[in-house]
Amino acid sequence: MNSTIWMALALVLVLEGLGPVLYPRMWRRMIAALTQLPDNTLRRFGGGLVVAGVVIYYMLSRMSG
Repeated sequence: MNSTIWMALALVLVLEGLGPVLYPRMWRRMIAALTQLPDNTLRRFGGGLVVAGVVIYYMLSRMSG
């Protein structure tokens, strides 16, 4: 696998880990609130994140190549 993909994955893990490390109480409340959301809302939120990620990846790949 391309080293850029591994670097991106590492950055995602660092960013995801900042919430529980810096603000554990707030992070726990946010996760608890997410569990109360309907499935449709979670699907839309997840879909939006996927689309945003694909758009950012596409834009960055066009700029570098």
